[in-house]
Amino acid sequence: MPSHTPPTLAVDVIRRALREFQLTADDLQVSQIQQYMRSLLTWNEKINLTAIRDPLEILYRHFCESMFAAVAVPIDRGRLADVGSGGGFPGLPLKIIRPEIELFLVESNVKKATFLAEVTRDIGLSNARVLVSRYEELGEELTPLDAVCSRAVGEFISFLTWAASERVAAGQVVLWIGGRDLDEVRRVPGWEWREPIPVPQSLRRFLLVGAPAPKSQAT
Repeated sequence: MPSHTPPTLAVDVIRRALREFQLTADDLQVSQIQQYMRSLLTWNEKINLTAIRDPLEILYRHFCESMFAAVAVPIDRGRLADVGSGGGFPGLPLKIIRPEIELFLVESNVKKATFLAEVTRDIGLSNARVLVSRYEELGEELTPLDAVCSRAVGEFISFLTWAASERVAAGQVVLWIGGRDLDEVRRVPGWEWREPIPVPQSLRRFLLVGAPAPKSQAT
């Protein structure tokens, strides 16, 4: 990895951004955000973790938008799987802001999974595991799951079929989703969806929260 240290956002900048998303963070959490961002920017020079290069935009788009689920859904504890975690979003920011979460980061790319394991260790997160696998191959390693979340999944039908299957039996699914995909996802049978939750500071991005429909309604 490159040896130079990327710039660090000031504590007051981080706290001000979090307040715009109805969030507060203690000194340790702010420090973890700073260290995570430094690692992300450093590794991003070698492997593609994010197309965003500006630290302030990374703070808003990746950290704040991910953490927003902690208050909007809310997610504050339980067992959570982040599918297609990539650079760790939304799972790691949620774990930072809600340390009680038991987290599984599912990432099939070995280099990205290596980054996830290193940054998890560097910022001192416990009860967080990286699973180097395609999500379709996982079942009993994850169960029981209170929630499955994703910002990167593309094949919605396959993903939702897996999440609702007996071997996963997720209590709920939380998707970070663009407005153009809302109708497609809400048409997938076997799910009951809440009203989309607009993400602050964005034009057409939403949190979409769903739960498997009772079997009598799933057909």
